[in-house]
Amino acid sequence: MVLPFLRKRSKIIEIVAARDIVFALAQSGVCAAFSRETNQRICFLNVTADEVIRSLFYNKNNDSLITVSVYASDNFSSLKCRSTRIEYIRRGQPDAGFALFESESLKWPGFVEFDDVNGKVLTYSAQDSIYKVFDLKNYTMLYSISDRNVQEIKISPGIMLLIFTKVGGHVPLKILSIEDGTVLKSFSHLLHRNKKVDFIEQFNEKLLVKQENENLQILDVRNAELTEVSKNEFMTPSAFIFLYENQLFLTFRNRTVAVWNFRGELVTSFEDHLLWHPDCNTNNIYITSDQDLIISYCKADSDDPLSEGNGSINISNILTGKCLAKIRASNSFPVEEQCSCSVKCGCSSKTQSNASRIRSRVAEALEDITALFYDEERNEIYTGNRYGLVHVWSN
Repeated sequence: MVLPFLRKRSKIIEIVAARDIVFALAQSGVCAAFSRETNQRICFLNVTADEVIRSLFYNKNNDSLITVSVYASDNFSSLKCRSTRIEYIRRGQPDAGFALFESESLKWPGFVEFDDVNGKVLTYSAQDSIYKVFDLKNYTMLYSISDRNVQEIKISPGIMLLIFTKVGGHVPLKILSIEDGTVLKSFSHLLHRNKKVDFIEQFNEKLLVKQENENLQILDVRNAELTEVSKNEFMTPSAFIFLYENQLFLTFRNRTVAVWNFRGELVTSFEDHLLWHPDCNTNNIYITSDQDLIISYCKADSDDPLSEGNGSINISNILTGKCLAKIRASNSFPVEEQCSCSVKCGCSSKTQSNASRIRSRVAEALEDITALFYDEERNEIYTGNRYGLVHVWSN
């Protein structure tokens, strides 16, 4: 690797598991693949010496990993996507993949978004203001949307919401079929003229609209029925997670998590789930596929004598808010540890090489976790920290 920052240890920002392989992406742009069978690093996914990987997506439709990268040779200006089958990575052949969406110009503020629920990919070319929808199974382009007045697109199961440029006291909206782009409904929503729009979100037939210092509005687009939630009860969150299985949604604000229904009622407040990071990095949060559990890196108990400077991994029931289990510094079991550095690091006495299997204390492993993933098949939690180490918590 020729770029100096790729050779330096940096914090883990994303972890993805597929089959028996754990992928760890560092902030520097280095991505390493580890085998859970041998507990050894298999390979790096950076195919060229100037590649900086920005994000990962496991495509379960064809058992492949998609990497989204930028390159020094391009002044890091354009996103490039590559699909590599898991079997090739297992053999240590990350260069056996192929490029995706080569016809698209994904220069900033262009983007690519992977929609696992609908099995679609959305790209946006800022150069010509064109959105395109691709099939996630075979990457065939399905249709395009060309309208310079489209400000944002929100994706829900089966549909897309197009949010257009605000006109006077209202915002034009369209609901499209995600499958073929057919317009299902066109309408406008009245706004307070001089108030900033905090968010507009779509969940099935429900439209959520919040303006600065105003009540939350929940509009049923089928019958125009409007529900309002007091601005004192519902304050603008920093992030949402929609729970499609349970017809609920999670909000994150000031380290706290809450569960709401679409009648505007607070369903759950968590008894012991104060998040460690104030900015709600969703890479530190995992929702199980049944959408009944949330696993997060949280503030540790103040009565834990070993918790100073460390957090805990809390597992809570989403519907009841009860804390079911936690991993904290006072636990005494050992954990396995892997280093994601691109060179033999010798960064600390406990790390002997860049692919060594070593042991560390739980308190050390719980220090400043920056990424978390739960492998539901293996019943294991993987965490990465600011030292560039990946830890395996196995039952």
